[in-house]
Amino acid sequence: MSVRKIIHIDMDAFYASIEQRDHPEYRGKPICVGGSPEGRGGVVATASYEARKFGIHSAMSSKRAQQLCKHAIFVRPRFEAYKEASRKIRDIFHRYTDLVEPLSLDEAYLDVTEDKQQIGSAIEIAKLIKQAIKDELQLTASAGVSVNKFVAKVASDFNKPDGLTFIGPSKIEKFVEKLPVTKFHGIGKVTAEKMKKMGINTGADLKKLSEHEMVRHFGKSGRFFYKIVRGIDTRDVTPNRETKSVGAEDTFPFDLNEIKDMLRELDKLSTLVFDRLENHKLRGRTITVKIKYGDFRVITRSKSFAEPVNDLDTIVQTAHQLLAQTEPEGSSIRLLGVSVSNFPGVVERPRAQEYNEQLDLF
Repeated sequence: MSVRKIIHIDMDAFYASIEQRDHPEYRGKPICVGGSPEGRGGVVATASYEARKFGIHSAMSSKRAQQLCKHAIFVRPRFEAYKEASRKIRDIFHRYTDLVEPLSLDEAYLDVTEDKQQIGSAIEIAKLIKQAIKDELQLTASAGVSVNKFVAKVASDFNKPDGLTFIGPSKIEKFVEKLPVTKFHGIGKVTAEKMKKMGINTGADLKKLSEHEMVRHFGKSGRFFYKIVRGIDTRDVTPNRETKSVGAEDTFPFDLNEIKDMLRELDKLSTLVFDRLENHKLRGRTITVKIKYGDFRVITRSKSFAEPVNDLDTIVQTAHQLLAQTEPEGSSIRLLGVSVSNFPGVVERPRAQEYNEQLDLF
């Protein structure tokens, strides 16, 4: 079997870099996209590298971020600008291969085993892509190059920002053995903590376990861990992944306490969702409303229809009805979300995996 050539491209501080590009006054300054230290707060979506020097990172509360850096600048996200940049970046990818698997707005896998321009070298293609992104969009990206998705993704995180790391076949096992398990893509905080308690801190430690032991300790994921710790990952780069739900959500600068304000926000979100359904020519049978309260409790309410929904009024009215079912009077709501799913011919994913991106296509 021929050796594959896989590239993982990861944009550097994507949202913050776009804000600094479009607003010269932000350049060289600690920028936090999302959240606000005023009012209820919220969380940081992306921090510029200047802000990261103070220990600020994504998913950190904005109040904590301001404690770490008093002069941090908080910017409200502009998701349309980020999506437009993402579309242009993907156009660059497609100059070299049609085997592009986006993971989010700011990262993707590319299989360049057979590239369109017959360059032959994955390292050279990665260099060309990085340079095109810099020249055409004034943004930087980091790239990982290897023979499989797992190693390429881990490699892209090295030498950030604007890095390029190649891990060849002969170096993969040694590379993975030295890698802290916290750096393994697919091992989350809970699993990493469990491994730490077991005395497993690196790939070499994990490699000592048999496949049976890994499955016993980590369930089905144990089989995946057994392979990747040996540098084995046969997953294909799969373009045109099926969209299983389309949705939008927003976290508010201040908690909503009035029903009229909640309904107004649901109307905005419903319109966004309908527009995206129209753009992608999708119709779904299930409408879901997500609510996060001031105390961080999260609930969802759904309604399914016999036929796919094809009009905005139905989405809006259903969202209102689902909110009413929660008896929102007297509640403080920090986030609302609306999504449409259950598309004909598409198997739904578990509900817990939805709403990964604010105001984005799921």
